[in-house]
Amino acid sequence: MKSKCFDYTMLTLVIIGAINWGLIGLFDFNLVALIFGGADSLFTKIIYIIVGICGVINIKLLVDIIQDND
Repeated sequence: MKSKCFDYTMLTLVIIGAINWGLIGLFDFNLVALIFGGADSLFTKIIYIIVGICGVINIKLLVDIIQDND
């Protein structure tokens, strides 16, 4: 059984990561690092890892969406 809550959570974290990258690219401002104690902080690195894993998981979500539309 597919969990919509899990999918939405993963997608939300990827969106947060994308917004953070947008802020870095546009304004050289890293919101995640600011919130979690700097770019080298253990917490910041954990957030980056979690967002990266969510991005990989969302590849499966994208494939499911494409297959549902075919």
